[in-house]
Amino acid sequence: MARKRVLVVDDSKSARIILSRMLEKYDIEVDMAEAAERAIEYLKSNRPDAIFMDHQMPGMDGLQALQSIKSNPQTAMIPIMMYTSQEGELYVGQARALGAMGVLPKQVRPVDVSKVLYELHLLPDRRDMNDPALAPVEIIGGSPVEVPPALKPVPPAASIDWGRRVESAVKDQAVDLRRFIVASLDSFASRIVSDVRHDPPPLAEPPPPPPKSSSLPWALSLVAVGIVAAGFAASWLMTRSELAGARAQLAGLAAENTELQRTRADLSATVKDLTAAVAATNNGVTGSGLGGGNAGVAPMAARVETVPYGEIPFDRTRLDVLREFLTRLDAQGFRGVVRITNLAGMFCLSGNPTDGFVPAAANLPVSKCDLIGNPFEDSLSSQQRQSLAFANLIAGVRQRASGAITIDLESGGTSRNSMPYPVRTEGLTAGEWNRVAAANNRVEFAAESSQPGP
Repeated sequence: MARKRVLVVDDSKSARIILSRMLEKYDIEVDMAEAAERAIEYLKSNRPDAIFMDHQMPGMDGLQALQSIKSNPQTAMIPIMMYTSQEGELYVGQARALGAMGVLPKQVRPVDVSKVLYELHLLPDRRDMNDPALAPVEIIGGSPVEVPPALKPVPPAASIDWGRRVESAVKDQAVDLRRFIVASLDSFASRIVSDVRHDPPPLAEPPPPPPKSSSLPWALSLVAVGIVAAGFAASWLMTRSELAGARAQLAGLAAENTELQRTRADLSATVKDLTAAVAATNNGVTGSGLGGGNAGVAPMAARVETVPYGEIPFDRTRLDVLREFLTRLDAQGFRGVVRITNLAGMFCLSGNPTDGFVPAAANLPVSKCDLIGNPFEDSLSSQQRQSLAFANLIAGVRQRASGAITIDLESGGTSRNSMPYPVRTEGLTAGEWNRVAAANNRVEFAAESSQPGP
C-alpha cells in the first residue's frame, strides 16, 4: 500500500515540526509550508491526501486559504483540518461552513491525532484502538465467569524505535556493501577467465607451460579474496562502531529525559505551592470596594491564576475561573466593575527570534540564557490576548447585565511581581529562575462595587 502524504501549513517552525513528528509515527509522509501562499503554490503540482491548516498567519490567513482551496475544482476534494489555537462554536461553525473537516487544537495529544487520521481515512482500520468484542470466560463452580483480558506492557517508545532504526540502517548498509564487493569480484573473475580462454597463442610458438599459464589466475584470485576479506573486516568494524555510538547516544538521551521529567515535576509542585500561598494570602482581602460594597453582599476574595509560558492569558483555565467568579457575583446581586489584569513574568529562555524561544533547560546557568524576558507576551495585541470563547463570555455578560456589571481587561506588564526574582549569581540555574517567573506570569480577578456600603 502506498504511503499517505499530508501537507502541514503553519508559520511557526516548532509547531510544524511537532505535528510532522506525530504524523510520521503513523508512517505518513509530511510536506510542510510556512505560509498559505506557499501551500497554494504547492497544490499546483502536488495532491496530498489531507491538509492541516493553521489559522493566524502573516498575509493570507487559514480561513482565506481554506476558501481558496475549496473554490478550486482541482483541489476542492482534498480534506482540510484546521490546526489552530482558536476555540468556540462560532469559529468551528465558520471553519466547517467554508469546507473544513474540523478543528484540531494546537496543544494536541497523540490520541487526538490518531482520531483525526481515522476520520480522514489515512489509517486502514481502528481494530487496535477498540476493546475486543468477545471476552474470554472460565468455568468456575459450574458457572461461566468473564475474565478481563490482561494488559500488555507497553515498552518505551523512544528506545525501541531508535534502536530498531539504527540496527536496520546498519544492517542495510552492510548488505549493500557485501553485494557490491561480491558483484565486483564476480565481474573481475569473469573478465580474467574470459581473457585466458579466448586469447589464442601465437602460431609460430608453442603454448606456454601449464604452470606459468595457471599462476596468474591463482594469484589474482588470492588478491581478490584478500580484498573481500578486508572489505568484510572494515564493514564489521564500522558497523560495530556505529552501533556502539548509537547506543551511547540513546543512553544519554534517556538520562536527559529522566532529568527533564524530574525538573518538570519539581516545577509543577513549586508553582502549585506558590499559587496556594498567594490564594491563602488573598483569602481575607476582598476586591477593592467589595468588602464595603453592596448591602447584603458577602465579600469575595480576589482570584489569581498562573499562566504557563506560551499560552494566551485570557483562555483555558482562566475562562473557567471567570465563569465561576461571575456566577458568584451574579448570585450575590453584585453591581460594579470586574477587573481582569494580565501580568507577565520574565523567563530565562533559549532560542532565537527566527525559530522562537522556549524556557531554558532547568540545569542551565542563568548567565547562559539566550534571553531573559517574555517575547510571547510582547508579541500579543489586545485582541490576541483573549480566545474567542473568552470574548463571547464577556459579551454575553455585558448583554445580560445591561450595564450593571462592567468587565475591564487590563495588561499590567512586568511592573507588579507577586514574588521577587532571585539575585543573579554564578550558581543560579534557569529552573530556579523560571519557578519565580511562572508565579509572576499570572491573571488576577478583582471586583469593585459601584454601590455605597450600608
